[in-house]
Amino acid sequence: MDDAGMVRAIEGNLAELLVRMGAAGGGEQRDDGVVRWTIGGSPIDYHNAVVGADLSPGNADAVIAESLELLQDKGVPGCWHVGPSMRPADLGVRLTKAGFTAAGGEPGMAVALADLSDEPLGPDQLRIIRVEDDADLGTWATTLARGFGEGPKEADWVAEIYRREGLGDPWRHYLGWLDGEPVATTTIFLTPGIAGVYFVMTVPEVRRKGIGAAITRAAVRAAEDVATHAVLGSSPAGRSVYAGLGFREYCSIDLYEWASTAKPPSPPATRP
Repeated sequence: MDDAGMVRAIEGNLAELLVRMGAAGGGEQRDDGVVRWTIGGSPIDYHNAVVGADLSPGNADAVIAESLELLQDKGVPGCWHVGPSMRPADLGVRLTKAGFTAAGGEPGMAVALADLSDEPLGPDQLRIIRVEDDADLGTWATTLARGFGEGPKEADWVAEIYRREGLGDPWRHYLGWLDGEPVATTTIFLTPGIAGVYFVMTVPEVRRKGIGAAITRAAVRAAEDVATHAVLGSSPAGRSVYAGLGFREYCSIDLYEWASTAKPPSPPATRP
């Protein structure tokens, strides 16, 4: 797969995950070739998401205003995930003028599974299992809540979405156990030929032991039956961990957030 294909895979897998989770949560969907979003299905800003935009200077501000109005109507926070395919080129500037906050970028990374590192990782006692039932999913959520995102609020919502979706493909969830305790999580979301890596978390007490890298690699390796490449959006701090597994950065997904508790900004004027 060439570099452009890798970028499309990174953007596409993330978009499909967010739209699917948003739909399962009851979010309002829009996908009309102009803009693609899912809004209202989550209490978490990241998941009330605008994931695609093919806009012009003439209609961009109006569409941004529509997304903001819908977020306000639903009473939820939200986020534009601005990847390389989204237009116009000054979309980030327009979003900040409309009241969104630039929240930094997620490095978009990918690797061909044939190039995934097989170097030893993690403690010898680490045991990695796939989540197979509701009891496992409950443990997965409790573990995720100990160190990911918005803590229990986010973990409980994500777990409920997974219960609604079921535990089979395209979803594969994994737990890492160490000395009889759950210490790590990850999720694989499958699109054709692609294994997307999400919700990688190691509990604070055992970080910097290679556990996050180990569970990521194990989950990706397990997807070799259906995927040829893996993709992920890293935190800046995690970039070196994934690079050590063979992932390479291909793009950035820039995040522009709006908090539902913020004072609503005045609608921007539409540019000619």
